[in-house]
Amino acid sequence: MELGNLTGFSEFLLLGLSEEPELQPLIFGLFLSMYLITLFGNLLITLAISSDSHLHTPMYFFLSNLSLVDICFTSTTVPTMLWNIQTQSKAITYGGCITQMYFFALFAGLETSLLTVMAYDRYVAICQPLHYMVIMNPRLCGLLVLLSWIMSVLHSLLQCLMVLRLSFYPDLEIPHFFCELNQMVQLACSDTFFNNMVMYFGAVLLGGGSFVCIIYSYSRIVASIWGIPSAQGKYK
Repeated sequence: MELGNLTGFSEFLLLGLSEEPELQPLIFGLFLSMYLITLFGNLLITLAISSDSHLHTPMYFFLSNLSLVDICFTSTTVPTMLWNIQTQSKAITYGGCITQMYFFALFAGLETSLLTVMAYDRYVAICQPLHYMVIMNPRLCGLLVLLSWIMSVLHSLLQCLMVLRLSFYPDLEIPHFFCELNQMVQLACSDTFFNNMVMYFGAVLLGGGSFVCIIYSYSRIVASIWGIPSAQGKYK
């Protein structure tokens, strides 16, 4: 069988979580319920924050952004999965697969970055409370969110551009319910050395770096709380 890049002439087949016909209604109902709960829950959080002036603080500003990103993150994969189950179709075009992979990587990276920013916000609030409003001013909050967007967009764009250079067999079957980066790289029939290097570097830089920052922030918070002599001060 000849190798070929799928641009313009073939489709991927998403095998989903199970191929058993009797399990499809259960999977559909389960994921639809979780998706609606996630959607309405995050919408309520966003509306509550935007409508109450008392919640217009850095912490709730980041929380509202995280809620919006969470909506976009789940909407990248779940609606496509539900549509495929409903229509009993597993096909997704090459362009649709690349688009889904791009937005999945974008919102996953953005969610990780926002969690890191929120950990830093809590570190400043607890460890430097007297300087909190000076440090976490609206300009810095906006810059931190903008920086998170820029890093996530560049990372996901780089990963997708690396996948575009790969070749695949026609009518490739993906053992997943969405186009996931690692699965795509593993199923490619051309050399994936540079793809793996970029993928692992991105995971260490964004995922590992964010994890270290979050652990450091909360370790400083715990240390600050334990350093307070009075029980009343610790509780506050």
